[in-house]
Amino acid sequence: MLLRVRITLPDKPGSLAQITRVLGAAGTDITQVTVLERGAGRAVDDLTVHCPDEASKQALLDGLAGVPEVTVEGVWSTREAPGTYPELEILKYITTAGDRALKTLVDSLPVLFSADWAATATERDVVYASWRAPKQVAPPEPVPPRPTARTLEGGLHVIHAPLPPLALSLLLARSEGPAFHRIEVHRLTRILEIFLALPATERSVARRLK
Repeated sequence: MLLRVRITLPDKPGSLAQITRVLGAAGTDITQVTVLERGAGRAVDDLTVHCPDEASKQALLDGLAGVPEVTVEGVWSTREAPGTYPELEILKYITTAGDRALKTLVDSLPVLFSADWAATATERDVVYASWRAPKQVAPPEPVPPRPTARTLEGGLHVIHAPLPPLALSLLLARSEGPAFHRIEVHRLTRILEIFLALPATERSVARRLK
């Protein structure tokens, strides 16, 4: 299984090597490392690791907890293929998806962001939700002026984003792991900017809303 591990560690040589040794001892294989931020002598990294099915997240957490000066922000499941640029492939497909452009985007975002589900809604109704979304989706109010990360009551982490040209808002949700990082918010913002700039986007969504 693939897991995402978010850690805060000292920003100095050798720190990541300690993490690698612990993960190796647990039988996992690091397939990708993404640096989310650096500053004040600390770094925040997202590691994508391939973990044997018989291993447990708790064992991984226990091993990492023993590394000095390292804080584990979260360990959660991911479906994102490491070492690729999946958002480029998705955006390429959307350009030829016709009336399925919005569905393609919503179905793809949970995979791109190691999240659980995504949905788009008008002020009154849900327009489309990915397959793991709950039956009742209620985006928080009000809609923010720009994509914003927050944690809802009950611990659900979301990014709530306006789609003003389409009179819609988008909700991307994750129940496992840590809150969405500002770098993830920035990444989603850029994806949505490109999506909304595609010539066929507004026309295809308008036909769905009629």
